[in-house]
Amino acid sequence: MNPKLLALYGLKFNPFAPEVPVEALHVSARLESFCWRIEHAQVREGGFALIHGDPGSGKSVALRVLAQRLARLPDIQLATISHPQSNLADFYRELGDVFAVPLRPHNRWGGFKALRERWLAHLQSCRRRPVLLIDEAQEMSVPVLSELRLMASAEFDSQPLLCVVLAGDARLLEKFKREELIPLGSRIRARLATEAATPEQLLQCLDFVLAACGNASLMSATLKHTLCDHAAGNYRVLSTLAGELLGAAAERDLPLLDEQLYFQVFGTPPAAPRRAAARR
Repeated sequence: MNPKLLALYGLKFNPFAPEVPVEALHVSARLESFCWRIEHAQVREGGFALIHGDPGSGKSVALRVLAQRLARLPDIQLATISHPQSNLADFYRELGDVFAVPLRPHNRWGGFKALRERWLAHLQSCRRRPVLLIDEAQEMSVPVLSELRLMASAEFDSQPLLCVVLAGDARLLEKFKREELIPLGSRIRARLATEAATPEQLLQCLDFVLAACGNASLMSATLKHTLCDHAAGNYRVLSTLAGELLGAAAERDLPLLDEQLYFQVFGTPPAAPRRAAARR
């Protein structure tokens, strides 16, 4: 958003933009518990963790919060896969890039060995596993997921070499039911299911981000309740609706976002008058 528009409402940042700072994200008790398990147990013990839920229910937000907390820990090697749709060869290339291991694409065994040696060396030096975060994991192919399972452990599966956190929607859960991926699904040690939010949970999130952005009174109480009631339990829908209202308020130079603005922007236009019955 234009800095002048932010200044109009005394905002530090646009509270409804996708790039809202991590510090402004509301952390639920369930997300807090999940992050604690990863920070204090799984980075030492390794293995797979899973975040799953419908689009807009908070999966990517959970990964952002987790990534920030892990980055604060000493001796943590944190990597993120940005192209989960890769085939097996490209997946190896990306792993080599994010873990700074030079690989030869035509020598998969050499890459397999080099990556595992890097992870094992890190584990032996600091007793913490490297962490691999993968968003939109439902886009990963079955061969890539199977390969990742095999790469991530040693000593007949008794020594995990990585802590892998997968985030995806219902399609990922369906993949785990396939015969080839049942071994991977059985290795999920920590789970976080993001669900449709209640209006009260949406309101908590909205109040938190408004306070964090520097203007807790940006919206009227009635408007906040109206938005939360019409967001269908979806955080992304809530942000989209609120962002459109903020832009409309700035365009009209309004000092406050209220329910009247909501009906001006989203209200159903009056029905057109019915035409007179045709003359016989």
